[in-house]
Amino acid sequence: MVKPGTLYGVGVGPGDPELMTVKAWRLVSTAPVIAYLAANGKDSTARDIAGPFIPDDAVHLVIDMPMRTEREPGERAYDQGAAAIAAHLREGRNVAVLCEGDPFFYGSFMYVFARLAKDFTTVVVPGVTSITASAAAIGRPLSARNEVVKVLPATLPEDRLREELATAESVAIIKVGRHLPKLRNILGSLDLATRAHVIVKATHGDQRTMPLLEVTEETLPYFSTILVYTGGESW
Repeated sequence: MVKPGTLYGVGVGPGDPELMTVKAWRLVSTAPVIAYLAANGKDSTARDIAGPFIPDDAVHLVIDMPMRTEREPGERAYDQGAAAIAAHLREGRNVAVLCEGDPFFYGSFMYVFARLAKDFTTVVVPGVTSITASAAAIGRPLSARNEVVKVLPATLPEDRLREELATAESVAIIKVGRHLPKLRNILGSLDLATRAHVIVKATHGDQRTMPLLEVTEETLPYFSTILVYTGGESW
């Protein structure tokens, strides 16, 4: 009987391949099977990050993810991807599933984990998140001393975002994308626009950083972050 392979959920960090951990590099560079998401048939960001370290003879499993608001198409894609991964694991091959940032911090790997971890040995490899990378990019610590950091997806309803931002000391708003006009409106009405900084594609080769008030676009790439700091702690 063949011993099943191990499933690895590998955080590859926010963009710069040099920010991958040593463990992530080791697992990716020796994995016989590499799996990753590709949105709507486009190139995979996670694959691009880890690309320099993927063996030439590795098998690639692409989970084609339709980017829609309804859950059912995405659930079906994860079901199909998990089934393909499971087939390799049953044959004794280890599978490394690549995930931007950290697998368990808004990471896509959690959906694969939910489907397979009960049946196969699974190891989660943490990665550098876009939030910490964004703070480093603008030279502004996320928090000091006893300050509370909030992480808010821009996809939240406007009322919820306004409520959370009104009482915040330090905030990271993620998944900005097409929600930029809504965020501009909320931050402006709360007198927080001057305290907001935008980071687009943190640590990528085409990274951009700027104060929110200098952003002229009406939409930003999905992998954009807005950091808002209102705390008074010195550091």
